[in-house]
Amino acid sequence: MTNFPLPRIDKDPELKKLLLPYCRFKFGDIWDDEKGKHRIACVDIEDKNSLIKIMGGNKAALSVQDPPYNFVAFKETDTLEFINWCKKWVDNIYTILSDNSSFYVWLGADQKNGFSPLPEFMQLMKSTDFKSKSFITLRNQRGYGTQKNWMSIRQELLYYVKGKPEFNINAEYTDIPKILKGYYKTINGKQTENIERSKSENIRAGNIWVDIQQVFYRMEENVNGCFAQKPLKAIERIVEAGSNKNDIVVDFFSHSGTTLIASEKFGRKCYTSDIDPVYCEITLRRIENFRNTGRTGWQNSNPFFDEILNDKKLKSYLSEKYELKV
Repeated sequence: MTNFPLPRIDKDPELKKLLLPYCRFKFGDIWDDEKGKHRIACVDIEDKNSLIKIMGGNKAALSVQDPPYNFVAFKETDTLEFINWCKKWVDNIYTILSDNSSFYVWLGADQKNGFSPLPEFMQLMKSTDFKSKSFITLRNQRGYGTQKNWMSIRQELLYYVKGKPEFNINAEYTDIPKILKGYYKTINGKQTENIERSKSENIRAGNIWVDIQQVFYRMEENVNGCFAQKPLKAIERIVEAGSNKNDIVVDFFSHSGTTLIASEKFGRKCYTSDIDPVYCEITLRRIENFRNTGRTGWQNSNPFFDEILNDKKLKSYLSEKYELKV
């Protein structure tokens, strides 16, 4: 498709305003999949009644959440205020999860601010009925350049459970590559290390993920305009491990709709939402695009390409502010 990236929507209120007329959502709307599988809602995660309405009397087996923790890093909100807000939606999610279910949440650690909000969120979770299971590290391929500190090239993923859910690792070995030598052992008088002894080129399921590429514009799954997009492979791994076919997976920070795509690919039902109609529309367009073309994103184009092409005001705004050519 044409090379036409969309700038960050969350940083441009005027752009968001120009895109709103092309959104099929307004606050409070719920889209029901005609195939009877998924739901997309434009609601506030703080509103427990809205989440209960989305669930329709059902319970979820898996929750995958990616709250806007960058607000703390960018000094847009106070850490305590952020944590108090998190307490509300964490309690809401506990209500709509089944008795035996999994809860994954992405959280950042700002190296320049006491690693907030990660430790504060961990402390919050200790006060809930969720039980901690793992602290997963996803290695980014690039980080923030620095000459006076270690470059930050990781994303933090916390794994909690309610009750005793299944943990589905379908094969003895994962597709995480074995890249580190070590664990020396003498076998029949010969010193060997773990790569020699193992029959697999991969490692067992572990909490350090080095095989997942951070999303960037050359990747098919890229959704321009969505700054905080998580890699599809990471969400697929979570969905496979934490749910079974036809289970309900919930994600109430839909953003680019990645959890919905992963659920569609692996035969799960996804009930997802976002407080912003624009991201709800992007999520809907992404599942429609996937079903129509098999493509998981728009690479270096964008979900609103046709509208931008035909809307003189929108085209003019992007051309003048960002020097984008259509």
